[in-house]
Amino acid sequence: MGGQVLLIEDEPNIIEAIRFILSRDGWQVHTHSNGTDAVQIVRDRDPDVVILDVMLPGRSGYDILRELREDPAHADLPVLMLTARGQSKDREMAERAGASRFMTKPFSNAEVLDAVRALSSQ
Repeated sequence: MGGQVLLIEDEPNIIEAIRFILSRDGWQVHTHSNGTDAVQIVRDRDPDVVILDVMLPGRSGYDILRELREDPAHADLPVLMLTARGQSKDREMAERAGASRFMTKPFSNAEVLDAVRALSSQ
């Protein structure tokens, strides 16, 4: 596999776990922890896949995703949304915002790897 993943997440343990899982599979993983300038980081990095947390300092993942989807250059960018809240309304909000895939925390290493592989081949 391989390619570039941008992980936008503010929990250090999750950052390290996902970075380890994906790096071991050949992915180049860049991380960012702040919602305020996340859209600009996506534009600068131009990743193959984004993993986006819902709750971030400065701005929600839903708002970030909506802005990305309004930009023709990123309208089809594969985005895996992560959230600690797995209620159906959270899933619906992610779908309305344009998430390619939705995953609740805690998640297994295999789930993350399978999701990123699937998203990168779309």
